[in-house]
Amino acid sequence: MTPVIVFCLIAACGIGAQWLAWRWKIPAIVVMLIVGVLIGPVSGVLDPHAIFGDLLEPLIAVAVALILFEGGLTLNFSRLADAEIAVKRLVFLGGPLVWVLSTLAGHFIGGLSWASASVLGGILIVTGPTVIIPLLRQASLKRRPAEILRWEAIINDPVGALAAVLAFELTIVAYSSEALSLTLAHMALGSIAAGAFGYFTAWLMILALKRGHIPEYLKVPVMIVFVMLTYAAPNALLHESGLLAVTVMGVVIGNSSLSSLEEIRRFKENITILLVSGVFILLAADVELARLLSLSPREIIFVLVVLFLVRPVAVFVSLVGVKLPLSEKLIVGWIGPRGVVAVAIAGLFGSRLVDLGVEDAAILPPLAFAIVAVTVVFHGFSLEPLSRRFNLKSTAVKGLLIVGANPFTLRLAEAIQSTGRPVLIADRNFKRLRTVRGKDFPTYFGEVLSEEAELDMEMNQFDSLVALTDNDDYNALVCVNYGPEFGHHRVFQFAPANGESGDSANKAPETLGGYYFGNRLDYDTAISRIDQGWCLRLTRLSEAYTFADYRRDNPDARVISAYSEDGGVRVMTRDASFDADSDETLLALVPDDTSDDKARRNRARQGADGLQADGELPS
Repeated sequence: MTPVIVFCLIAACGIGAQWLAWRWKIPAIVVMLIVGVLIGPVSGVLDPHAIFGDLLEPLIAVAVALILFEGGLTLNFSRLADAEIAVKRLVFLGGPLVWVLSTLAGHFIGGLSWASASVLGGILIVTGPTVIIPLLRQASLKRRPAEILRWEAIINDPVGALAAVLAFELTIVAYSSEALSLTLAHMALGSIAAGAFGYFTAWLMILALKRGHIPEYLKVPVMIVFVMLTYAAPNALLHESGLLAVTVMGVVIGNSSLSSLEEIRRFKENITILLVSGVFILLAADVELARLLSLSPREIIFVLVVLFLVRPVAVFVSLVGVKLPLSEKLIVGWIGPRGVVAVAIAGLFGSRLVDLGVEDAAILPPLAFAIVAVTVVFHGFSLEPLSRRFNLKSTAVKGLLIVGANPFTLRLAEAIQSTGRPVLIADRNFKRLRTVRGKDFPTYFGEVLSEEAELDMEMNQFDSLVALTDNDDYNALVCVNYGPEFGHHRVFQFAPANGESGDSANKAPETLGGYYFGNRLDYDTAISRIDQGWCLRLTRLSEAYTFADYRRDNPDARVISAYSEDGGVRVMTRDASFDADSDETLLALVPDDTSDDKARRNRARQGADGLQADGELPS
């Protein structure tokens, strides 16, 4: 295959695996591992070493550096809040505990030499963001345990790499005449220099961006170049210290007040998804099945000990005295999948240890891959059911965030909640919000565009947003802000006042903001209909009472949305040729019924077995 076809194949397999995982609702990393093994050692279609040669390791290294930097960008100190003590304990106490326990298990259970066991123990500190972040995105874990796992994974990636470097340097001391004091001094100097260099490049980047020295269209390209330089320069002094430098750089920039930070984050996240997909395909395709299948029973038991004993013990000891519920300690203690960095570093140091004369170090790459595969499968498939079992899932069914408190949104919230979906009304005006307080659904007082709102509202429980205030521009701004988070197809707003008849010269572009829902329903119309006695009604359709029947009986109804039995939601927009299925429940704004209207519809629905009566909400 030509290089162009190879790159296309890797990209297609990686993103295709991500899409299949999203479609089937299973962990994406598992699908990528399976696809990589199938196109690699099983079929022989892709042989990364034969195609890329000596370039394979640096390609993966640069990709990992960019992934870690993007992870650092997401580590906002304000989000750490009540998880700070737990994260510090897991990094400063849990990391060394994993190293010690893994080393002891590797030597006494796995039969590895002390040199190989100590290097592998350092590598196993790593709980990679390449695995954790996709899992958290899919599992919708509550904020605090999710932040603990995210911070630990991103910070411990360079820590684990440096621990492996230290073990390797100590092995060099044991196999040569180098002085131990010089080795330790070299490690300390390299680590400090890497951290300082990462902070310096971040400061330099922030300064250049704030003073306008970099034009808008070059911000992301320049930042990518800075990341690669920040990774490469410290590595010249100490192996893998560049990982620490790029992580520090990402955290510093992520906690700055750059005006374009969100745009940079979103672009970098897209790049990271592509890189994670490609790297996992490459690593899985590069594995030698023969060596993997030749693992001895002792080595297999060692893998299981790492999975079921080392991680849980290290976490529980680290979190002694930390005020966390037992359920959160259990989920954090169990979830610790290893990722790209573990396999890459194992391959690097495995070959170097063999060159030093440590013969059993050749087993490190397949052993690391086995640990990655086992932890990814076990943790990937268990995270969601365990989060439900421990009541740590943000919500079983995704709900609706309503921005704006008024008579219409009050009835909308009551209707949505009656379908079993969570709902929350948010407003920055306490007087307006007071009119809906005391109901059976939660409210939020504050500015939804603020950072504090994203922390307080547990955004993971929602998958859609409607901005329904009396300010059209504010509605559009809210939709623009939350579009990338929920998906632009899942943010909706009132149509501008006066519908189609306004002066087009004074209107914002329709591409700015969310979709207009309810067939271009605007604020004035919605409130006036409620004042006139209209109501929001849920109507169950069936084969005996179809959408055509509903339209005939309710010619003036404005359909808002349709809900299917499997949890799916479809929202009526201005453009949609809306047609509901027979198993859906309609939500519509309809005139208040007279007794004749009710009798007519009841007659029309006679014979529909199990059909639910209209759920009318009082006006």
